[in-house]
Amino acid sequence: MNHNPDEYYNRSEVSNSDLTELKNLLHPRLQFGDREAAFRFGTLVDAIITEPNRVNYYRLTVDDVRYSEDEFRHAQEMHRALCAEARHDQFLAKVLEIAETQRFMVNKQQQFEYGGFPFALDTRCKWDWFLPVMNFGGDLKTTFATSQKQFDEAVDFFDWDRSRAWYMDIAGSDRDFIYAISKSNGCVFKKFITRGDETYKRGRDKYEELAFQYWCLNLM
Repeated sequence: MNHNPDEYYNRSEVSNSDLTELKNLLHPRLQFGDREAAFRFGTLVDAIITEPNRVNYYRLTVDDVRYSEDEFRHAQEMHRALCAEARHDQFLAKVLEIAETQRFMVNKQQQFEYGGFPFALDTRCKWDWFLPVMNFGGDLKTTFATSQKQFDEAVDFFDWDRSRAWYMDIAGSDRDFIYAISKSNGCVFKKFITRGDETYKRGRDKYEELAFQYWCLNLM
């Protein structure tokens, strides 16, 4: 089904991206590389893999955004790398076969607690992959990591743990996963997350603090 991507981004509920913007305002830090270029290329890879109906291979566009031949070639190489990985990763193969893609969820008046103080926010998230029968999903990432160790470090540095805990709690999921394709060498890295494990707890601690700050700012 072809959805206008702006339908999601124009919604009023709080998203993980909103928490990221707040963190960048409150705790600015040195940016490594061109964040806008990375987001742009990640959008291309996401669209090829999860929303191919948005991609025009003749005009080299996603929606109305035009890409270069090199960008398209690189993104297609990464798609092939993911498909090759799926030939010996049965779980990934099943995800690519049956998962709903780009499904968004809303949780009205989601309950939070920070420092013993309860509060509520309307929240939203948009899954790259979601498996309704299993009630969990996961995320597709592009990364400059060239090893599993570098990828694991990126999960913390880029707050991907926070996003996964945020999504899990909106959906009430007990499991989650990330697959990441290296832009540098085409390797595919993966991480499986279970409610209560270290990745989940670290991500939840991160989002609870930011969600509380977001709630406080919106009282003003």
